Amino acid sequence: MSKVTFIGLILVFIFLSFMAFNSAMPERKNREVMNLIAPYMPYKLEKRLAGLTIVDKRTGTKEKPSNDMVYKRLDELEKLWGKKYLSIEGLKLSIKNDKNVTIKTFELKNKKQVNFIHHFFKI
Repeated sequence: MSKVTFIGLILVFIFLSFMAFNSAMPERKNREVMNLIAPYMPYKLEKRLAGLTIVDKRTGTKEKPSNDMVYKRLDELEKLWGKKYLSIEGLKLSIKNDKNVTIKTFELKNKKQVNFIHHFFKI
């Protein structure tokens, strides 16, 4: 095997590894906003022998996506929850329950946090 072929294989392997890593990365989140609403989100991660399980705290149902997709799936579930239970007016973020009654309201600090809510949760 020539040096050029060997270097080419290494570069292809590095490229494929990078692509796999990027495809498994969840979307960037605003830490301050997520910390505010995290106690109200009905999903949590549990460790298991083979990886992570997503547990719905409301029903106790468990979802076991593959290890490379667990954070993307958690993002999907959080987005669906947020679209249904979050509302925003100006800088006020409200969390609602199943009966559409506001259970908590937060005052967001800046437009960047508002833009994150609009972009991530599509509301």
